[in-house]
Amino acid sequence: MPLVPMTAFAEDAKKHKYAVGQFNLNNLEFTQAITEAAAEEKSPVIFGVSEGAMRYMGLEYTVAMAKAAAETSGVPIALHLDHGSSFEVVMKCIRAGFSSVMFDGSHYPLEENIRLTKQVVEAAHAVGVSVEGELGTIGGVEDDLSVDEKDAALANPADAIRFWEETKVDYMAIAVGTAHGMYKGEPKISFEIIDEVARNIAAPIVLHGGSGVPDEAIKKSIQFGVGKINVNTENQVACTAKIREILAAKPNEIDPRKYLGPAREAIKEVVKGKIRLFGSNNRI
Repeated sequence: MPLVPMTAFAEDAKKHKYAVGQFNLNNLEFTQAITEAAAEEKSPVIFGVSEGAMRYMGLEYTVAMAKAAAETSGVPIALHLDHGSSFEVVMKCIRAGFSSVMFDGSHYPLEENIRLTKQVVEAAHAVGVSVEGELGTIGGVEDDLSVDEKDAALANPADAIRFWEETKVDYMAIAVGTAHGMYKGEPKISFEIIDEVARNIAAPIVLHGGSGVPDEAIKKSIQFGVGKINVNTENQVACTAKIREILAAKPNEIDPRKYLGPAREAIKEVVKGKIRLFGSNNRI
């Protein structure tokens, strides 16, 4: 089937209390691994693409891989811009064929974030593209994003509710204590913020920084209203660990298929595990 917006599964996820995973594309092997995992688990899935990954793979290649995956998978797949930094970048991705976009205005004052996000929503919804907005500051490091722990700020529930009421974004990312990258300790998630916001808006809540969050915390966040969870670092760790293992055992190996193939399988197993944890398996 063709690429779909995230609204294709938003209502079902919210109604049946499960989350759809966003797994970031970094190259062909990541694309194949995520697609195969989703198809085998009969789960919708979201391809996340950061601006850094888009520069690395090339916009045209990124869209072509995603479209080929969607058309052969038999499951709903959204191609989603992760942390879009400007209206211009968002429009560029929409014109290229993305079915969903995130505009990250979280570093702006609330009023400006609302104003800019509304512009994105108006333009994206006019062509059937879903939109994710963000409030609060999520710490950690991911591609172009780097926020010190001391600068991370939890979302104010009242502000988050107002933000959604004025922008009508399809998915609402709020800072609740998670961070990009892997955790040095156990994250302290503010479930009360998720609960309050989710009870007062129609959109599913997005949990950024899903890598390394304990399973029980993931399940609890979903029960409170999280409908999308982003995972990237765990896939990268699994991929790199497998490549290192193979090259350590066979230092003279030069055929990339001999280590990228097993790395692809390692990513696939991580994704399948997350899909089951999120409860999105057997939803197709």
